[in-house]
Amino acid sequence: MPTYDYECSACGHGFEAFHSMAAEPLSECPECGGRLERLIGTGAGILFKGSGFYQTDYRSAEYSKAASADKPEKPPAKKDEKSASKKETKKA
Repeated sequence: MPTYDYECSACGHGFEAFHSMAAEPLSECPECGGRLERLIGTGAGILFKGSGFYQTDYRSAEYSKAASADKPEKPPAKKDEKSASKKETKKA
């Protein structure tokens, strides 16, 4: 459910209200009873909290080099004897 910003046109009181998108907008100021206007907001901001986002997604070049140096080399690929014999029988 979104948070809506409201401002009273009579007294200038501003506040936020949390209600469903299908609900009717508020119309009466809780301070003075005047007419409320729903303000157009910028939407929700994106906040990246914690140490995990930057640490795992955007590693430094030095880290990438060290990680690739630590990887074991792959052994040469072995040909499957069954597939090699199938190719030979198809040619004959």
